[in-house]
Amino acid sequence: MEKKLKIGIIGCGGIANGKHMPALKRIKEVEMVAFCDIIPERAEKAANKFGTPDAKVYTDYKELLKDKSIDVVHVLTPNREHSFITVDALESGKHVMCEKPMAINSAEAQKMLDAARRTGKKLTIGYQNRFRADSQFLKRACEAGELGDIYFAKAIALRRRGVPTWGVFLNEYEQGGGPLIDIGTHSLDLTLWMMDNYKPKMVVGSVFKKLGDQKEQGNSFGDWDPEKYTVEDSAFGYIVMENGATIMLESSWALNILDSQEAKTLLCGTKAGADMKEGLRFNSVRHNRQCEETINLKAGGVDFFEGNYSGNPEDLEARQWIDAVLYDREPVVKPEQAIVVTQILEAIYKSAADGKPVMF
Repeated sequence: MEKKLKIGIIGCGGIANGKHMPALKRIKEVEMVAFCDIIPERAEKAANKFGTPDAKVYTDYKELLKDKSIDVVHVLTPNREHSFITVDALESGKHVMCEKPMAINSAEAQKMLDAARRTGKKLTIGYQNRFRADSQFLKRACEAGELGDIYFAKAIALRRRGVPTWGVFLNEYEQGGGPLIDIGTHSLDLTLWMMDNYKPKMVVGSVFKKLGDQKEQGNSFGDWDPEKYTVEDSAFGYIVMENGATIMLESSWALNILDSQEAKTLLCGTKAGADMKEGLRFNSVRHNRQCEETINLKAGGVDFFEGNYSGNPEDLEARQWIDAVLYDREPVVKPEQAIVVTQILEAIYKSAADGKPVMF
């Protein structure tokens, strides 16, 4: 029988149950053998649903890391805990998938990157939006030079009223921020990845908490408690890269807009432009005419059949990560890329607090 990768799960909350554990359960080369959560009932429930018959349950992650048979750890905790758990896991000889964002600040993210380099273990960050069909198509177009030199972009993560009211999302100490660090991080990661540009020069940020105290909320996830709402409800960044390329980042959980978009990018290059607003659209000039093309990513060409779509983003993310460990490949999301996302987010918060640009 072929040896299976043994995986330990640290943090058995929403993202573990909604993304990681179901995706890992569908991969035959792995088995989840250990589950850790500060709420023991959550770890026990996860072990019963996703684990091997003899899966172990912990409330202290350091006890889980003592198990030398575990090959891979998934760190799925609140943001503040990402750094020190990841470093300890790498030092204990495990490969690590850590949920986004990499850390609550760039100093903590640097500790993670240093530990990965020091130990030689693999580290990746959970930016699953790279694995969407539209993202994959657009990335290939960018790599083929179809947009030319991309010099202006928007990273868009805007909700009208979509404040997460569970867990510690509203707790600035635990999370490091609100929509900027929660969903703005996805759109910024997508944008930098498409541009293949990870050298910021200057950042100006604006951060607002204008709606968090309101009693008339109309929130998709039910009313939040204004007393516990300690993060921003929207944040915006103006980012200039070393080569002059400029990115505008827009993020919100609560903003009086009609046009909500999440984890999207808009790119403008010298040859063409692209956006993800209504499907994936390209715009260009051909034969001296302005042209717009919407990409059909589900075209099968057979009646009643939409095509052989290869999987959802969470399954593709898990598959490539496990393959990276099994076959000693680089994961799609590299920590050297993820740390730049964290550096820029941190600079937006700092600029907004100080009222000055942040220079890199």
